[in-house]
Amino acid sequence: MNKNEFAPTPPMGWNSYDYYDTTVNEQQVKANADYMAAHLKQYGWEYVVIDIEWYSNDAGTKREQYQYIPFGDDEMDTYGRLQPAPNRFPSSIEGKGFAPLADYVHRLGLKFGIHIMRGIPRKAAQNHLPIFQSDFTAEQAADAASICIWNPDMYGIRDNAAGQAYYNSIISMYADWGVDFIKCDDICDSRLYREPLEFSGWHETQMIHRAIVKCGRPIVLSLSPGPAHVDRAWHYAQNANMWRITDDLWDKWDLLKEMFWRCENWQDHVKKGCYPDCDMLPLGHLGKGFGQEWVCGLSHDEQRTMMTLWCMFRSPLMLGCELTKLDEWTKTLITNRPLLSLLKEDRRGRQIARTDAYAIWVNESENGGALCVALFNLKDSATKLSVDFKELEGHITEDEELELWDLWEDFKIETQHQTIEMEVAPHGVKVYLYAGV
Repeated sequence: MNKNEFAPTPPMGWNSYDYYDTTVNEQQVKANADYMAAHLKQYGWEYVVIDIEWYSNDAGTKREQYQYIPFGDDEMDTYGRLQPAPNRFPSSIEGKGFAPLADYVHRLGLKFGIHIMRGIPRKAAQNHLPIFQSDFTAEQAADAASICIWNPDMYGIRDNAAGQAYYNSIISMYADWGVDFIKCDDICDSRLYREPLEFSGWHETQMIHRAIVKCGRPIVLSLSPGPAHVDRAWHYAQNANMWRITDDLWDKWDLLKEMFWRCENWQDHVKKGCYPDCDMLPLGHLGKGFGQEWVCGLSHDEQRTMMTLWCMFRSPLMLGCELTKLDEWTKTLITNRPLLSLLKEDRRGRQIARTDAYAIWVNESENGGALCVALFNLKDSATKLSVDFKELEGHITEDEELELWDLWEDFKIETQHQTIEMEVAPHGVKVYLYAGV
């Protein structure tokens, strides 16, 4: 199996984290899947991903003290493999795991994903549990010196036969459940281990990749959190389909503005099956599981800027909101077909200019299709931005009349001049598609 075939274009979907934190349950997952199937699937949105702590029976019960309860009430089988919490996912009882819920999602014509932490449960190592279909036990796989600084559930895994056997055991179980997407956490970057040779996430990424190949099911592998190390882009590309280039992104302008230089650093590493990941789109209603629900704090112009940059760059698109509460404006934002077409396999995005005040991106087809140009205003006040199409080598002749389509305002602009100049709102964007190439 070639992992690059698992995701020929950047994956698009929904993830439970930004709204539910650790508390999402089966009914809520189904409600969001139903909405996606009815309203978003036709635009390419297809993954339904259950984020962190789905195995925790007591997740969220001590939220004022802990996001992740130390040695909490976690569900686990006799082989040290975490299982869905039955009080939150009742269809998982009697050893069914996520198979019934994955079947439900698949019947909607969608794909099913889960979040995992790298490593092996500490309880499994402490209790010397056997590793499924092997002669090893959990403590032989566990590396007690390799931990996550922010989540207490797991030990890292040693680069040995026992460790590979454990990863093989969980990935084969996920394949049996019908999992199509795995978001693996504490593996793309570490806040604790700053030297590459200290961090077991490097070999654990390879072990997970080998386990996916061995299981025989095409499972997209997403690595989190960031920021990913650009000097190890080769490592991510060899073993995964997505990797986070930032820490958790929320609805703050300063975090969004920072993404322009991150995308600049990673633009040459976007290719089929391998996608630097700008993180979830924090749109719509957020934060219920964190204790205080709120609506996206970005202005409409800032939300257009975010959606445009993600598409021009060709990042994966993951919604973190409660889909059943989407308003019409946000729904229109995420169902802009011409903008979403920039994610197609033959498209490539690149930045051609950036200062602290503005950025200009182009997204073009390798097959001679339409050229898209985005003018981003990074200033706190409106400003005029321009681009000379003649400078986009191979696209414009000297005396050619331009016919441009504004992708957000949905109207045509005709000009005999090869330079366009437009006023752009604070933190806003203008996006033009030129089909005459």
